[in-house]
Amino acid sequence: MARILYFSRDYTPHDHRFLYALAQTEHKIFYLRLEQRDHILENRPLPPDVEILQWAGGEQPTSYHAYPRLLNNLKVIIKKIQPHLIQAGPLQTCAFLVALTGFKPLISTSWGYDLLQDVNRSEFHRWITQYVLKRSTVMVGDCLTIRRIAVSLGMPDQQIITFPWGVDLQHFSYHPMPVEKNRQAPFTLLSTRSWEPIYGVDTIAKAFVLANQQRAGMRLVMLGNGSQASVLHHILEKAKNQVFMPGQIQQNDLPHYYHQSDVYLSASHSDGTSISLLEAMACGRPVIVSDIPGNQEWVEPGVQGWLFAEDNHEHLSDAIIMAFDQRSQLQEMGLAARKLAEQRADWNKNFPHLLEAYQLALDS
Repeated sequence: MARILYFSRDYTPHDHRFLYALAQTEHKIFYLRLEQRDHILENRPLPPDVEILQWAGGEQPTSYHAYPRLLNNLKVIIKKIQPHLIQAGPLQTCAFLVALTGFKPLISTSWGYDLLQDVNRSEFHRWITQYVLKRSTVMVGDCLTIRRIAVSLGMPDQQIITFPWGVDLQHFSYHPMPVEKNRQAPFTLLSTRSWEPIYGVDTIAKAFVLANQQRAGMRLVMLGNGSQASVLHHILEKAKNQVFMPGQIQQNDLPHYYHQSDVYLSASHSDGTSISLLEAMACGRPVIVSDIPGNQEWVEPGVQGWLFAEDNHEHLSDAIIMAFDQRSQLQEMGLAARKLAEQRADWNKNFPHLLEAYQLALDS
């Protein structure tokens, strides 16, 4: 049994899943939270076997100005609990603080955006990223795109463990396409991403308005909320009667929305392996997603769905119309999507790769 310190930026559905799975192992798990942002990310409680650590962080948003104080407190925490290893991410925040303490073995966890976006924010962020990777015993990432970027920044390939974090295939179960049951039902397009610029939700809104002008019987469901709310409402004004915005949805309710949809949409400008994409595929839904490297690893055009030119609402509108006109093929595409999810996106099969990373770090 090892003493594991799991250190993450905030408490998200991803953290809940990692911690819940780790709590089922023989290891003793400690949880440290860097900050608490304004919006609620995860309502489910932590597993009782995970010990939450109280420290100088974790109660409010933070910045690099607070790092000297947090670093000193982190050293105290490490000395007190004496972990055998620390898993920390994102790279430029939690993993950076651990690297500054000099603790090893360190498993740095890329959350995707840290290597796809944050590393390019400034020379300072690039330096931090390389500093962390140089001091990481092992790095964990969720796709080949992340792996290639890490290697280009100096992380040895043999010290990287890559696996899709996957989804619960029982919770996100396969359901037949509703259009096969009732041809009179609206053709429903589903978006589940947060209403933030990085996710291109404005592209989805513009594309739907354009497609809705050319084909009758469409419906757009946009889950969530965010800073782009006013922008979305303005764009969708002309089609508001065909748009449903139920707000933030609990994790347990997500499968219902996937099952009631015909096609899943994502116009994200940057993604590793998108969990929302995997959820939709696991539910047997064809997808229309932006043509970016992370999505290319999962979607073969014409098989599980379609790719469209990133940040191009006209191209997305064309893809939506194509899906609308080819409704008879969607059932087969949905089955192909589910099959791929079963092959590569099963969380229960993929989680043991994290334990392999632990063993690699401990052996080192």
